[in-house]
Amino acid sequence: MTRIIADITMSLDGFVTGPDPGPRSGLGTGGRALHAWAFSDDPDDRRVLREATARSGAVVLGRRLFDLVDGPNGWDDETGYGATEVGRPAFVVVTSSAPRAVRLTDLDWTFVTTGLPDAVAAARERAEAASADSGRDLDVVLMGGRATVGSALDAGLVDALTLHLAPVVLGAGTPLFTGRAPRTLVQRTVAVTSTATHLTYDVL
Repeated sequence: MTRIIADITMSLDGFVTGPDPGPRSGLGTGGRALHAWAFSDDPDDRRVLREATARSGAVVLGRRLFDLVDGPNGWDDETGYGATEVGRPAFVVVTSSAPRAVRLTDLDWTFVTTGLPDAVAAARERAEAASADSGRDLDVVLMGGRATVGSALDAGLVDALTLHLAPVVLGAGTPLFTGRAPRTLVQRTVAVTSTATHLTYDVL
């Protein structure tokens, strides 16, 4: 069965970027430390990353994040979706208008201009098709940013939440949960590594 999984890294004080994120520094000041686990040599970090990438039948992201990963300093042959795993699922971008051009033309991009629920529905169709082709269940992964993940949680579109809790205190930045609608979570898995605590919850 295809599930909708929100997957995001957060600091100990609840931020998903440092202060002042922008086109040249998408994670803001000090924010690169959040994703140290994704480039770690720790075998448990590698397993978490590999399994998450492998289960991704389709990925939803917002336009700001798309502009970063498709920009000149974004993904390449060595670092892409899943960091060094460089996964190639279908990508669905929530945006008010499609870009005039795409740099990463070897990836499967769909641009949805009618809102997040339609983008999630489109991604589910792609993930279900990929599941049928591969003979195993694949999921839709919401990789961010904060607005995309938060809006999906608020709208009740998320089946599971995976948080990668980095041992970093940023002090300021982009908070994940401030002003969010209340949700009941059921903890399912915890994996503690040298660089992060990986938590998975069912969202009720």
